[in-house]
Amino acid sequence: MNTYDINDLYGYKKDISYLKEVIKKTLDSEQITNALFSIILIDEKEIQKINKEYRNIDKVTDVISFAFEDNEKESLPIRMLGDIYICIPKMIFQAVEYGHSEKRELSFLVVHGLLHLLGYDHTKSKEEEKKMFQKQEDILKELKITN
Repeated sequence: MNTYDINDLYGYKKDISYLKEVIKKTLDSEQITNALFSIILIDEKEIQKINKEYRNIDKVTDVISFAFEDNEKESLPIRMLGDIYICIPKMIFQAVEYGHSEKRELSFLVVHGLLHLLGYDHTKSKEEEKKMFQKQEDILKELKITN
């Protein structure tokens, strides 16, 4: 059984119950059945601090994932995947900028972060980027979260 927490340190007042299905669909697409991870919703100041400390990039970003696994092929009874930090103000800004709903943008960032925890890395190559972004779009289309 997959277990996760969503910790809203930002105070995002909107209903995010739809993320349960987004998370389930993402994990099902990778046949993940016994994983543990956290999603933390934060503000711009906190994500910039994390980005600077761990990536040496002193700017606000939308999502940062910290994978606990360094070998996805290990077969442990419980996979401790890691943490996903999502910057809510950046997510809201991007939703407006891209002309779609906050639901779609937050869902995208959750899928994106979760795929990183599962070993996908769009920064490795153009091929890996194409594969990861196609998987993200496929998951959101299946859930009918398109705008």
